[in-house]
Amino acid sequence: MSELELRLGIRVLSGTPRTVVATMPVPGNRQPFGVLHGGASLALAETAASVAACLHFAPGTAAGTELSATHLRPVSAGLVTATASALRLGRTHATYEISVRDEAQRLVCSARMTCVAVPDAARSR
Repeated sequence: MSELELRLGIRVLSGTPRTVVATMPVPGNRQPFGVLHGGASLALAETAASVAACLHFAPGTAAGTELSATHLRPVSAGLVTATASALRLGRTHATYEISVRDEAQRLVCSARMTCVAVPDAARSR
C-alpha cells in the first residue's frame, strides 16, 4: 500500500484480475461540509482498479491513463466500498468499471479507469 492509501485508511479486501473490492472510512476523508471528499472517492476507485490491473499484468505492473467519475450522492459517516470490475482485459490495456457504495449499498460514485501495462524496464527509470 502507498502512503496515500495508508493515510486514507484504504484496505483491499479481495482481489483477482477481474474484480477487486476495497474499503475506506468516511471519517477522516470528509470535505469541510462534512461529506466524503470527491478526491477520496477517486483515490479509492483508482486503488481498486490499479490493484486489479497489476494482478492482470503480473509479474509486471500497471499505470492509470484515464480516470473519470460521477459523484451521485453524499455520504457523511461509516465505510464506503469500491468494487472494480473488468470491462476489458487486453494485452497492454485493462479497463475497469468501479462502483463506490455506502453501507446501505447505495451508489455514491460511479467511475471508470483504464490502465496500461508497464514493463519491468520502464519501472526502473
